[in-house]
Amino acid sequence: MTKTNLKNPFNFFHKLLLILLITIISKNICAQQIRVVVAGLTHNHIHGILNQYNKGVVDIVGIAEPDKQLQKKYSELYNVPDSLFFTDLKKLVLLKKPDAVLGYNAVAKHVEIVEICAPLGITVMVEKPLAATLAQAKRIELLANKYHIKVLTNFETTWYASYRDVYNTVNSDSIGEIKKMVAHDGHQGPKEIGCTPEFLNWLTDPVLNGAGALNDFGCYGADLMTWLMKGNKPTAVTAVTRQYKPKIYPKVDDDATIILEYPNATGLIEASWNWPFSIKDLEVFGEKGYLHALDGKNIISRMRENIKGEKIAEPLAAPINDAMNYLTAVIQKKIPGTADQSSLKYNMVVMEILDAAKRSAATGKRVVL
Repeated sequence: MTKTNLKNPFNFFHKLLLILLITIISKNICAQQIRVVVAGLTHNHIHGILNQYNKGVVDIVGIAEPDKQLQKKYSELYNVPDSLFFTDLKKLVLLKKPDAVLGYNAVAKHVEIVEICAPLGITVMVEKPLAATLAQAKRIELLANKYHIKVLTNFETTWYASYRDVYNTVNSDSIGEIKKMVAHDGHQGPKEIGCTPEFLNWLTDPVLNGAGALNDFGCYGADLMTWLMKGNKPTAVTAVTRQYKPKIYPKVDDDATIILEYPNATGLIEASWNWPFSIKDLEVFGEKGYLHALDGKNIISRMRENIKGEKIAEPLAAPINDAMNYLTAVIQKKIPGTADQSSLKYNMVVMEILDAAKRSAATGKRVVL
């Protein structure tokens, strides 16, 4: 009996101390969370952020979506309370005063989010690409500069450990100066892989999306090559677009091949809704070697003739491992967010590339920037 009485106080206080530590840690984590508003529910990438909300990782204080059926759908899927749904973005942000607004609507409507948020000093992060047209992007840039806000673009590939590893290897001069870059991005087609009707409605519209596969997947390669080239834009762009499936995608291209000319290098972007499988990979050829990020983790390399290698990239460390970690760090001024894959500076170059590619495809001519 005596031994039991001696153990119980220790166990009790040990458990109490553990609970207190967990509570303190949890409060610190919550204190670091930013408050965000979601603008739109028509982009299928919305599942990612709502999954994070469901797990308590993201503090969503409101969702602006005019379609009541979509509100109901996602409320049921992710246990989102009705009180978080609004139909008007401006009323929502004025009421909730969030740290940032996340755009999950049609690409052509990104500029409308910035029109509302910029005068209020609210940071904006949209799903790629930045805008449907270069003119819209320039309007976004003007507002961001005028009101001194950050406008960021979220690309899935920004959080690929393999791509960061390739970037670091290139910058350590392991393969010498870049001579050629190749990016393959796409899948079997948005309808073929089961994208929702509300997503397809704008994704396959030349006005709401700005193009088809050219904008949807061409933006990935344009962003990665701008990053690898330290923000420098190409000297010229040449593009060919195809419409292999006009019965499915009658209004837009479903395949695009884009050549970027740099003073000492060439970039090849292959964007398509016609791949036999989903693909996102990146190849970089240097003077002394070759790197190929096969996916988000795996890399193969080749130096000269027969020196071959393969590796799994080390996981990325916070805050550059996840869109919300990155956004939080930018808002809290822990990282600048001014010259990287998500930055407005780099994404204005991306928009120039996409605009030139559209003009080249339409005219059959090389476009000099």
